[in-house]
Amino acid sequence: MKRVLIILFALMAVGGLVAQDFIMNNNTEPQSLDPSLIQGVPEHHIYMSLFEGLVINDPKTAHALPGVAEKWSTSPDGMTLTFNLRHNAKWSDGHPVTAQDFVYGWLRTLDPDTGAQYAYMIGMVVKGANDFNSFAPDKNKSDADNKAAKEALRAAVGVVAKDNYTLVVTLSSPAPYAIDMMAHYAFSPEPKWAIDKYGSEWIKPGKFIGDGPFVLKEWAPQDHIKVVKSNTYWDARNVHLKSITFLPIEDNKVAYNKFENGEIDWDYGVPLDLLDQIKLRADYQVAPEVGTYYFIFNTKRAPVDNVLVRKALSMAVDKKTLVDKITKGGQVVADTITPDMPPYKAPAGNPYNVAEAKKLLAQAGYPDGKGFPPLTIIYNTSDAHKKICEYVQAQWKDNLGIDVSLQNVEWKTFLAQRSQQHDFQVARAGWIGDYLDPQTFLDMFESDSGNNDGQYTNAKYDNLVKNDLKEKSPQREKTMAEAEKMLIHDDQAIMPIYFYVSQSMIDTRKWGGWFNNPLDIHNWKFIYKK
Repeated sequence: MKRVLIILFALMAVGGLVAQDFIMNNNTEPQSLDPSLIQGVPEHHIYMSLFEGLVINDPKTAHALPGVAEKWSTSPDGMTLTFNLRHNAKWSDGHPVTAQDFVYGWLRTLDPDTGAQYAYMIGMVVKGANDFNSFAPDKNKSDADNKAAKEALRAAVGVVAKDNYTLVVTLSSPAPYAIDMMAHYAFSPEPKWAIDKYGSEWIKPGKFIGDGPFVLKEWAPQDHIKVVKSNTYWDARNVHLKSITFLPIEDNKVAYNKFENGEIDWDYGVPLDLLDQIKLRADYQVAPEVGTYYFIFNTKRAPVDNVLVRKALSMAVDKKTLVDKITKGGQVVADTITPDMPPYKAPAGNPYNVAEAKKLLAQAGYPDGKGFPPLTIIYNTSDAHKKICEYVQAQWKDNLGIDVSLQNVEWKTFLAQRSQQHDFQVARAGWIGDYLDPQTFLDMFESDSGNNDGQYTNAKYDNLVKNDLKEKSPQREKTMAEAEKMLIHDDQAIMPIYFYVSQSMIDTRKWGGWFNNPLDIHNWKFIYKK
């Protein structure tokens, strides 16, 4: 009897590891679950449950760990990466995950007809990817000729399935960070047969097919998304959560109250009004993060199409008081877009200087703000964003004498308005590095980047950012610094505000496998109840 009880308790303990339900507040309704179309942190949280690429992020360091690829090798000249895929990796419908699925997924993301915002990431490192992504039909040629030209560019992209389980990637130049990049959803495999059958509906419950540790069970818009453990995932025995429910609660106070009541296990973000008392809690998680909070100037829209205006606006904001009195989470004032990432040292930006800001505004034709045209800041729904925008609004009024309007926009609409339509003058933005290299910040502002929401255009900047890919340290760091100086000092294309700290509510005495890391990326397969 005693032996039976011991076995029973052991089985119960194991069951406690694998049969846990987990609830997360994801802050907002995702704009999509399609890896080719998603573009934000909330979507990334869900992506990591439903899909897996060649590599995934280490829960402690955020560097690459084997995912669908069990191993890889780099050619001596650094130009070719060869990935060996697991033979036991399967899609949720039982199909094997093959090298062809990666070729299809990458090319679908690159196809200009898809309109993927992150296609440029593949183009950064993969040979021929930019040429295919930038294809536009020639009006002077026939449809047949244009189709042939497009197919030729598609065939020239440097991603090839050597066989079902060997993927060969040819780079445009050696890129030591390329492997880390490939944990990003832009490099996801995709199930062609499901997309062909269901079209845009393939990401809906009952039709969804993924290769990640979980599968989509429920999607009630504006209420919740629920995923359940996948039985076909190659490493299912080491996945300890039974299900994850993602809530789209935009009100941080409402979410925090639910966390306090035990209704949420992980609350992503915290209410600023309660931060002083939250800091005293053992379940408050805060750590430095490789990310920047900033405002985007639409360089094609007046009055911020004038560099003098952009510099005046940027230099008129006391960011130190903002982080000390408003955000209060340990954020660090930023005058650059890139945090220090040794050996890279970001150049000096334009610091807080009201006298100089007034002088610049007068030079632009608006002394003491007189005659300054209407200006609106757009931001997505969040009490934190609202408070920051209100602070900046007051600073511009007090220091420059100009009136600014604020517009609160729901997340999905906000992304479309800012990123696709470029229908704004000033917009709040935040960027968490996709990998641990300054390139992840600087490439956003290339003229042809899908993330260049402010439509900044500078051919010299483009050349510098592209050239640094081909250079080695220390010249590479010098080239990047020259480019960043042009972006944030000379042209003031954006207004950096502060470097992020990650802030979450989760009790790591109760939940294991969740660690603070530089990119604030937490893969679900590692999380378990202690």
